[in-house]
Amino acid sequence: MSEEQRVRVRGLGVEIGRYEPGPLNAITDIEGVRVGHVTCVEGDRVRTGATVIIPHGGNVFADKVPAGFAVYNGFGKFAGSTQIIELGEIETPIVLTNTLAVGRAIEAVNQHVLQIPGNHKIVSLNAVVGETNDGRLNDIRGARPTIDEIRLAIETAHSGPVEEGAVGAGTGTVAFGLKGGIGTSSRQVNILGNTYVAGVLVQSNYGGTLAIAGRTYHTEPIADKDGSIVIIVATDAPLCSRNLTRLAQRCFGGLAKTGAALSNGSGDYALALSTAEPVRRTAERRRGLATYACLSNEAVSPLFEAVIEATEEAILNSLTMAKTTKGFNAVTGRNSTVPAISLEYVKRLFA
Repeated sequence: MSEEQRVRVRGLGVEIGRYEPGPLNAITDIEGVRVGHVTCVEGDRVRTGATVIIPHGGNVFADKVPAGFAVYNGFGKFAGSTQIIELGEIETPIVLTNTLAVGRAIEAVNQHVLQIPGNHKIVSLNAVVGETNDGRLNDIRGARPTIDEIRLAIETAHSGPVEEGAVGAGTGTVAFGLKGGIGTSSRQVNILGNTYVAGVLVQSNYGGTLAIAGRTYHTEPIADKDGSIVIIVATDAPLCSRNLTRLAQRCFGGLAKTGAALSNGSGDYALALSTAEPVRRTAERRRGLATYACLSNEAVSPLFEAVIEATEEAILNSLTMAKTTKGFNAVTGRNSTVPAISLEYVKRLFA
């Protein structure tokens, strides 16, 4: 197998956990969820982009979804998080990008939402933007992606298979000293006779000692501990914002299983949302007394385990789908190359 013919981790004979993935093994297995990327690769210095997750195909501001937010180590920026914590809901597309592009991403979200028909009276908006720092492969001071480029990612978001690896917000990221990126996975669980899906998408850019299904990945010594990750969870299970917060917290179990250092310099964030219609925060339900039919505390444990598995696999997919990348290290001021994980080594590890 050529190292340039990248495959997902299951294609290397590695299966994570006990629950079955959805048909696409992606966050888009949840009906209505859309993902968009804009990838900026120019010359020797630009290796960045944006990735967008949209909860459903309608007007998200008018038809909000419940959400929960969790932080493991807070060395980073996550715009809109305090309002999610306070109100337990999301009203915009979610954007992932690089650290210095957060302001531009907020403006892109504002422009997109304000121009949607029916939103002409909006005077306050909670744009949701997460980030990791891609300055090891990208001239992060170069003001890319632009507002227009991020809007393109929003407006071209689609259902179906999700592109992974060095794309979108993962174009310039590094994980475990190897090329990181965007990865996704999903799990199906049966609760009270109903099948629900939980899907995860990650932007991997952190350090530690890489473990793959419990086996340590050793090719050469790599000293790499700091960095960040953003984890987005979507589910069609009807959950309240409190249990979505608990679901987001469980993502860090999957993160730890990959060998994350969880160091002082890491920014580890997880956001979980439910697309289920019974828990939607529609305009009618927001006007007064509202009743939401949601799963009880005792019913949600299978989902907790499912997101641990899906987070671990999404991270591994972000690595196995990424290619060796040459770029510009904004700290050293020199060109740099970050190798992709060796697929042949992983195959031998599990032979």
